[in-house]
Amino acid sequence: MQRAFSREAASVGVVGAGTIGASWAALFLATGRRVTVVDPDPQAMARLRLSIEAVAGDLAALGAGDPRDHWDGLTAAGGDWGALAGVDLVQENGPESLAAKRGIYASIEAVVGPETLIASSTSGLMPSDLQEGARHPERILIGHPFNPPHLLPLVEIVPGRLTAPDAVAAAEAVYRAVGKVPVVLRREIAGHLATRLVAALWREAVYLVEQGVCDLDDIDRAIAAGPGPRWAVLGQGLSYHLGGGAGGLGRFLDVFDAPIRSWWDDLGTPVFDEASKRRLVAGAEALEESVGGREALLRMRNEALLAVLRAPGPLAPGPLAPGRGGEGGAG
Repeated sequence: MQRAFSREAASVGVVGAGTIGASWAALFLATGRRVTVVDPDPQAMARLRLSIEAVAGDLAALGAGDPRDHWDGLTAAGGDWGALAGVDLVQENGPESLAAKRGIYASIEAVVGPETLIASSTSGLMPSDLQEGARHPERILIGHPFNPPHLLPLVEIVPGRLTAPDAVAAAEAVYRAVGKVPVVLRREIAGHLATRLVAALWREAVYLVEQGVCDLDDIDRAIAAGPGPRWAVLGQGLSYHLGGGAGGLGRFLDVFDAPIRSWWDDLGTPVFDEASKRRLVAGAEALEESVGGREALLRMRNEALLAVLRAPGPLAPGPLAPGRGGEGGAG
């Protein structure tokens, strides 16, 4: 059944006021939408406004707007599910538990109309599993952001078996309207798309540390000083395409066929036991302290991300990016 899903979502519900939910709320608020946040945890609700204020400067610097200019559009509803009545989109950020999310969806569906989209920020659960038992499974899908959602533009849209094409199209339009870069998967798979790629890299990083090839510091510096900046501009496919010279990706694959196969064959399987985890944690904590602690690290990350995101590029969300500055763009 076709439904009139909103492609602007002037009114948005955010379920969960933790790190991800508060970041989503700040973005939606900055772009002038009415935002209703539901979270039964009183401590999370008490931190909501402070969490939004903490990222307001980033959003303003990015040109997305300033959520502090729209405080009158924010409703902190606590555990009042009824406050979601009338919203166009619910962005759900509950615990990574199938049972918990199904309970959340039952509460949402009890108060919203069938034309309200429901998108989950889950990084690992399958949308078809989330749809089981729902009154209107056709409007449920994954809208998985990358952390921090208020800055990183990627949103992975993953439909389930029963998701309506109109729901996917509407979700894509809404995310574009708030400045996101949506990627729609053709079918669901555990971990979606980008998280699987990151997990593959992390797996090999852990293996290299376990084998004594390098420390976590070496891993992070190698990525940040090498492929990281290049990925921010082109991604892996076009990087290899340019690496092939005039012959492009075709020549690259011909020349590096044997070496790539040998590297794949040599990729390791980490033990990832408690001793390995302690070594990784110690490495991360040492890196954090080297830059002055957690708050300094967060600020350094956000300032660097802002610099990257403001730079033009064929795939990055700058002035030349597809879907930006045109219809549905965020400006």
